[in-house]
Amino acid sequence: MTTIDWIIVVVYSICVIGIGYLIGKKQKNQADYYIASQKASAWLTGSSLAANQVSAISLIGVPAFIAAKHNGGLKWLQYELALPLSMIVLVLFVIPAFRSYHSFSIYEWLHKRFGMQTRIVLAMVFLISRSLATGVAIVATSYVVSVLIGLDIYVSIISISLISLIYTSIGGILADIYTDVMQLAILIFSTVLFCGIIIYSINGQTAFHIDYQRLKIFNVASFGIMDGNTFSLAPMLCGGFFLYISYYGFDQSQAQRFLSCENTNAAQMAVIINTIIRFIIVLLYSFLGVLLLLLLSVDNRLQLILSNQQPDMLIPTFIKHYIPAGLKGVVVSGILAASMSSMDSAINSLSAITYNDALKIACQKLASISDKVKLLLSRLLTVFWGIITTLFAIIFAGSSETVVELVNKIGSLLYGPICAVFIIGMITKKKIHQFAIIGGFITGILINVFIWQFLPSVSWMWWNATGFVAAILFPVIFSVFTDSGYISDSSYNLKTIPKSAWFKAIVLVMWFMAIIGFYIIIENVFQ
Repeated sequence: MTTIDWIIVVVYSICVIGIGYLIGKKQKNQADYYIASQKASAWLTGSSLAANQVSAISLIGVPAFIAAKHNGGLKWLQYELALPLSMIVLVLFVIPAFRSYHSFSIYEWLHKRFGMQTRIVLAMVFLISRSLATGVAIVATSYVVSVLIGLDIYVSIISISLISLIYTSIGGILADIYTDVMQLAILIFSTVLFCGIIIYSINGQTAFHIDYQRLKIFNVASFGIMDGNTFSLAPMLCGGFFLYISYYGFDQSQAQRFLSCENTNAAQMAVIINTIIRFIIVLLYSFLGVLLLLLLSVDNRLQLILSNQQPDMLIPTFIKHYIPAGLKGVVVSGILAASMSSMDSAINSLSAITYNDALKIACQKLASISDKVKLLLSRLLTVFWGIITTLFAIIFAGSSETVVELVNKIGSLLYGPICAVFIIGMITKKKIHQFAIIGGFITGILINVFIWQFLPSVSWMWWNATGFVAAILFPVIFSVFTDSGYISDSSYNLKTIPKSAWFKAIVLVMWFMAIIGFYIIIENVFQ
C-alpha cells in the first residue's frame, strides 16, 4: 500500500469513530443506546441488515466460490431463494410479536410466553454462540486485511477490534447502523470497480476456456441426503428457510435492528428492503465471480499466483495486483469497514442481553439506579464483550482450521432448535410447560449432533430443518398428554394480522417468483 492508500484508511477510521462520538454525546438512556429510542427509519435499518450479511466474508467468499472453488459456481444463488420466503414469517408473526412487547431483548418475550427458565437458557446460548462466532468472523476478515495491508494477523485483529470497540461503545446501535450503511456504499463501489477493471483487462479476448457447469444455477439432481451434495436446491431452499428465520428473527444482533425502527410498519418494510438490497448485492458479487472466472481463463500470471493458495485468496490477490494506488485505499477501507461490521452489532447486542437477561435478573436493585448510570454500565458491558470477542479471535488465529470450522458448525446445530422455540410460542395459544420447551430445544440439538457424527453425507443445510422439526415435535407431543389451558393473549392469531402485513407478504412472494424467473433467464443465456 502507498502513502495515499494509508491516508484513506486512516481518514475512514477517524470518520467512523467521529460518527460514534457525535451520536453518543446525544444519548441519555439505554433506549437511546440499544434501540435508538425506536426512531430508526426503514431504509437505514434495511440497509444495515443487508450490510451485516453481505460483508467482507461474502465479498471474498462468493466470487471465489463461483470462480475457483471445487464444485462451486452460480449454484450459490439458490441460497437467496429462501430469503423472501423466510421474511414472510418475520412480517406476519415475528415483528408484530416482538414490537408488541416493549423491550430491547427478544428473550424477555420468551419469559412472558413460557417462563424464566426458557428465557435464561436461550439468552445464555446466545451469549456463548454469538461471542464465539464473532471471534471467528473477526479472525476470518483479519486474515484478508493482514494480506492486503501487510500487517501481522494479530495486529490486524487488534486494530479492527479497537476501532469497532471505540465507536460502538460510544455510539451504540445507531452508530452501528450508520457505519453499516457507509460500509455498504463502499462495498458496492469496490465491487463495481472490480468489475470495471476486469472488463477492461479482458477487453478484446474471445477465447475463454471455462467450465460451463459453473454457470448453472439450479441443482435439482440430488437432495443433499446421503449423497454429500450440500449445494442442491432442496437443502439450500428448505434449510435456508429456517436458517434465515432464526438468524434475522431470533438472533438478538439482527432483531435489535428492527426493534430500533419507529413503528411496526417501518420494521416490516426494513426486512423487505433488506431482502431486495441483499439480493442485488449478492447478484453483483456473483457477476464479479463470473468475470473472475473469465479472467482466470486468460491470465496465466493470476493462475500461477493462485496455484499454491486457497481459493478464498482470489479477491485479495486480485486487489494486490490489479487495483491502482489510491483506489486500493478505498477498497481496503471497505473491507476494513465490513470487518468492523461483523463485530459492532454483535458486541452491542451481547451487552444488551447481558444487562437485560442476566444482570437485571440477578440484581433487581439495578432498576432503581439513574439512567446515566445505566447508560455507563451498558457502555462498559460493550467494552467487556469487545475484549472477550477479540481474545477469542486471537485464540482462533493461533488454532487449527478445524477449530474455526467447529465453531461454525455449532452455530448451524442451533439455528433450527432456536427457531422452533420462538415459533411454537407465536403460532400456538396453548400453554406449554417449560420442561417441554427446553427438552425440545435440547432434542433438536442432539438430533443434529447425531446427523453430524453418524450421517456425514447429509448436507449440513438440512440441520436447520431437522433441528426445527425435532424441537417442535417434542413439546407438541408433550402438550397432547397434558392440559395446561391456553394463554389469554391472542395477538398472534392469523385472524388478527392486518391487511397491510398480508400485502407485504404477497410482495415477498412476488419477489420470490421474480427471482426464479430471473434465474431461468440467466441459465438460458449461458447455455
